[in-house]
Amino acid sequence: MILNLPYASLRAFEAVVRLGSFSAAANDLGVSQSAVSQHVKTLEEWLGQELLVRGARRSTGTRYGTMLAREIDRGLGGISDVCTQIRSARQEDQTVVISCPPGFAFTWLFPRLLRFDLAHPDLAISIATDTGQRPFNGADVDIGIRYGTGAFPGLMVDHLMGEQLFPVCAPQLAESLASPDALDGHTLLVDEILRASGPTPSWEFWAEACGVTLPPSPRTRRFGQSNLVIQAAIEGLGVALGREPLVQGALAEGRLVRPFAQTTQSPLSYWLVRRSQVDRSPKVQEFLRWIKGEAQSQPDLPAPLNKSS
Repeated sequence: MILNLPYASLRAFEAVVRLGSFSAAANDLGVSQSAVSQHVKTLEEWLGQELLVRGARRSTGTRYGTMLAREIDRGLGGISDVCTQIRSARQEDQTVVISCPPGFAFTWLFPRLLRFDLAHPDLAISIATDTGQRPFNGADVDIGIRYGTGAFPGLMVDHLMGEQLFPVCAPQLAESLASPDALDGHTLLVDEILRASGPTPSWEFWAEACGVTLPPSPRTRRFGQSNLVIQAAIEGLGVALGREPLVQGALAEGRLVRPFAQTTQSPLSYWLVRRSQVDRSPKVQEFLRWIKGEAQSQPDLPAPLNKSS
């Protein structure tokens, strides 16, 4: 079983050990030095061990820290085993196990989990990524975050959030996208995972809803995960159809921009599903309250670069 892991803190810690300083790690991760320091402190408190020998010019790993940093490179299974060795015990009833799509986990949920950890030090979150292609199995998880129409027979279901759809691209690419007609000269990035019966948040759906004509034979590049589509857009490999929750962070940081004003509502939403047997659990209710609050406090979309397009 994969132990519940504070992924953002592990990533920040590994960067400090690999690069030898908090400032270098901050530059590498594109965050502030204080954020890296907070992540490392949170990880040390979570494990109950000091992981770094902090120096004026260089920080190095302690015995446990060196062991943990080495295992981060070996994959999550190795990290989990090391953390199990370091931590003396963990009360399983204080862990909330969540399953959700990988793209949503990496781009929306993970960046917010530090806030949950700080607000709920008595609880821990374990994440299992699941594409949702198979029916929800509530035997191994407490809550599932699912993407679809909301039809989940036999389960308790709450609407978490919808999403707006709009093209996004790297800032340097936007200079050649004065209007949707200019898409004819660019690669369209396509999310393969969205293949399903009924309407899906595809380029064709967006174009029809917004009255836009797509290129007759567009050049496309296809990916099997939503987060790969977003990363490809950030790298300037093409134009992606942005799904609001998944691109909010990159838009806020300026790594992606909206070249056009045309926006429409996705036919699919995110849903919270669970078995009725676990719904009254205090830890489940606490997580549900927290994540619904996060969903309700979504920032407004930044303005498109070409407002008249």
